[in-house]
Amino acid sequence: MSKFYILIIFSISIVFSSCQFSENIYINENGSGKMEFSFDGSQLMQMGGGELGVNKEEAVDSTFSFKELFDAKRDSISQLSEEEQLKLKSLEPFSMHMVMNPGTSEMMFKMYTDFKEVSELQDMFKAMNSFSDMRGKSEGKASTPNNPFTSFGLDGSTTLDYNYDGKIFKREAKILDKEAYKKVTDSLGEMAIMFGSSMYKLNYHFSKPIKSVSNEKAMFSADKKSVTVEFGFMEYLSNPEALNLEVILED
Repeated sequence: MSKFYILIIFSISIVFSSCQFSENIYINENGSGKMEFSFDGSQLMQMGGGELGVNKEEAVDSTFSFKELFDAKRDSISQLSEEEQLKLKSLEPFSMHMVMNPGTSEMMFKMYTDFKEVSELQDMFKAMNSFSDMRGKSEGKASTPNNPFTSFGLDGSTTLDYNYDGKIFKREAKILDKEAYKKVTDSLGEMAIMFGSSMYKLNYHFSKPIKSVSNEKAMFSADKKSVTVEFGFMEYLSNPEALNLEVILED
């Protein structure tokens, strides 16, 4: 495995404790658009970029697609189990932009994809779980202890769906197995303290003005074509349904 690839996975696995997460969706008039999941770890870089194995001479600013990455490793991927291959397959529509620069105290990751219709959108927790889980597999470990995506997304206890009919947009998370999900949240332990200051923000952009939004924390742009909802990251992990919302657009 290349040094660059290891750096990506290692950095993502440790950066979450200081990150600000954003789920950004841009929807065109015909229902197509772009989804971007980003996290800003600049605070962690300010605290000590050298500890991440990155110095000023090794600053990274790179963009790549997962499909190209996997195509180059197709032979080794074919040796994986069918389940693991399916996890990687789910990442193929995505690309990633990664910036790590101790000189400017920047640390930023953006994972993004285009879509033809909103129903194609995946739960980004599941996608990030698949990606970050690679480090554990490459090192013979079952999981990465301080990565929240190890615990959320692929255990089958929750779902997240998106729908849009041209007038109404819905984001709907559901807890399918409350007992299983409680076990996950109860096992967070020190992670709850680590992520106490992190935030999770929804930024949704539409082609026409918004008439109403069901979530009481919603804030609108000046032209009312964008809506933002922000929650504490741990609050969201403890209750994923808290960020459910219905956006009704004007005719």
